[in-house]
Amino acid sequence: MVSNKVKAHLALLSVNIIYGANYLVAKGLMPNKIEASALVFLRISGAGLLFLILKLFIKEKIDRKDITRLALCGFLGVAVNQFFSMNGLSLTSPVDAAIIITAIPIFTVVISYFLLREPLTSRRILGISIGGIGAILLIYLGNSGLGTGSLLGNIFVFINALAFAFYLVLVKPLMLKYKPVTVIVWTFLFGFIFMFPFCVEKLMYTDFTAFTVPNWVSLCYVVIGPTFLTYLLNMFALQFVKPTVSSSYIYLQPAIAMILVALTSYWVVNSQYKGDLTIGKLLCCLLIFSGVYLISSGSLKWLKNKRD
Repeated sequence: MVSNKVKAHLALLSVNIIYGANYLVAKGLMPNKIEASALVFLRISGAGLLFLILKLFIKEKIDRKDITRLALCGFLGVAVNQFFSMNGLSLTSPVDAAIIITAIPIFTVVISYFLLREPLTSRRILGISIGGIGAILLIYLGNSGLGTGSLLGNIFVFINALAFAFYLVLVKPLMLKYKPVTVIVWTFLFGFIFMFPFCVEKLMYTDFTAFTVPNWVSLCYVVIGPTFLTYLLNMFALQFVKPTVSSSYIYLQPAIAMILVALTSYWVVNSQYKGDLTIGKLLCCLLIFSGVYLISSGSLKWLKNKRD
């Protein structure tokens, strides 16, 4: 019989495989079949509706004093995050996007220092510096003209990662106070409100009659997989493993994206992704990974010393 801890690791593996594949699946829809902003509308509203159905089985009220924080979390963690994620991915390479996203732990440490006054050790500062150099170089490589990378698209993905890092810091007290489904329903509600005026027009001009069966399958995957399903799997996994274990799985995403891009480039003649895998991008990936490793290991030592 499989233990709950093994199931948790399988869940986390599934989460990051889904995320890693999403870079290529979503990229295949945008912008020829659907505009990025229209996809953002469907993703937020679709997943939000599914979370709302779950919320019907959980009766929990929130304090009025938490409304402002929930609204800010919805703005940063849902509206800004999704808007710049999809619009960035529509402009740049799936590989670039997947690598930049792994810098989220670096941003989170910096933001936590300013907002939560968490200490910055020399090891953390070194990790931030190394990872930051990798992220900046990768963004710049988007302007090299190789593959589908884009400077503007990489900047958008960078903003997406930064917004989500702010969200992780701001949502932490809410997650300790309320059930996860309660928090996510409210953040998606506010995210929908903030997103609506910027995305609804693009949705209205989408020609869904031109969608083929594979397009509909891809759309369902993007709406359900990387948002609703992955969040449920994450909630299950966090019952049996530590958050640090969960976050470490983020390194799988660029690896999965690179493998899928490599396979696509190999099997598809004249693939647009042939120039996306370069030595320079792999080195940037290594710099970011090294930076996050230094930050993570330093954080674990600090927590251990604090307990002792």
